[in-house]
Amino acid sequence: MVNFNYCNPARIIFGKDTERELPGQIEKYGHKVLLHYGGGSIKKTGLYDKIVGILNEAGIPFVELGGVQPNPRLSLVYKGIELCRKEDVDFILAVGGGSTIDSAKAIAIGVPYDGDVWDFFDNKLVPHVTLPVASVLTIPAAGSESSDGSVITNDTLNLKHPASSEEMIPKFTIMNPENTFSLPPYQTACGATDIMAHLMERYFTTVGHVDVTDRLIEGTFRTMLYNTPKVLRNPNDYDARAEVMWAGTVAHNNLFQMGRIPDWGSHNIEHELSAIYDIAHGAGLAIVFPAWMKYVYKTDIKRFVQYAVRMFDVDLSFADDEEIALEGIRRLESFSKSIGMPTRLSDIGIGDERIDEMAEKAVMYGPLGNFKPLYKEDVAAILRLAL
Repeated sequence: MVNFNYCNPARIIFGKDTERELPGQIEKYGHKVLLHYGGGSIKKTGLYDKIVGILNEAGIPFVELGGVQPNPRLSLVYKGIELCRKEDVDFILAVGGGSTIDSAKAIAIGVPYDGDVWDFFDNKLVPHVTLPVASVLTIPAAGSESSDGSVITNDTLNLKHPASSEEMIPKFTIMNPENTFSLPPYQTACGATDIMAHLMERYFTTVGHVDVTDRLIEGTFRTMLYNTPKVLRNPNDYDARAEVMWAGTVAHNNLFQMGRIPDWGSHNIEHELSAIYDIAHGAGLAIVFPAWMKYVYKTDIKRFVQYAVRMFDVDLSFADDEEIALEGIRRLESFSKSIGMPTRLSDIGIGDERIDEMAEKAVMYGPLGNFKPLYKEDVAAILRLAL
């Protein structure tokens, strides 16, 4: 286990009707709110009216900016920054999933900065000053509600890059599982895949003696294997939705990363896919992760054997370690298919036309990953394995 320093101050307010706690929490941090949301689903479900009513009843002034898309766009972030400055906004409330929260975080670090907010995502600067951000979570997936990062797509350059800083951790998040009942099956499955990918990025480490976090990751991963099919069968299953929602948060609040060096190669490869093809992040991960596994498993085959046995109950009676490891990968792909996820680029109509371009962009700041460092030729090989 390597040294670590852990702090995550995000307050989690979990359960039914917890939106009622918004005024008391907002008043700790700001006076005028930017209400930030996506394409309008919160208006269809009634959540928008509920939150607006709560803010009006409490006398909290706000302006709003909708229109966040999956793979949130830099162009909307610019609009948000301009609006916040014009309206003297000092607090941002994101209502939605990871894309909306990531967009809110980008706006929050851009408002007090004199330069181009893309500087933070272009690996030039780390944000140290930000407006306070909070969220009402509607899509369990990205874990952005308590993470220190944001991922934004530059819709001019077709680049999708992250920025991170402890200053970007939201002050609080409202997590009412009832707000996830209306999620379509595909979106639910994409979110579950993202959660499981966050767990696997941390699980595949070359650091030894990390039993505590191994077991935490394994337990949460198996919780997802059990509860994801349940919510797909019955979208209004509050208890199963609650398990998935909480799993999404703990999978990405960095607790499970402590003492270990995570990988993140698969996530960075997927960013190139969704930057160019605008596919759902979870769907891209369902395609990339097994291909990455097939490419790197011999780096530490014992870790892949442990994954197969503990996550998917692969029988140790298989002929050898390699067969056990490959069976674990096969079972991951099988699970992904069972919940409606693609597992090949061809499943979503993507060929090999832009593989070299994606590989080159993926390593523009250097090799990817820590389990096995990946260079341009490695990224291209992984993407070809995914065809």
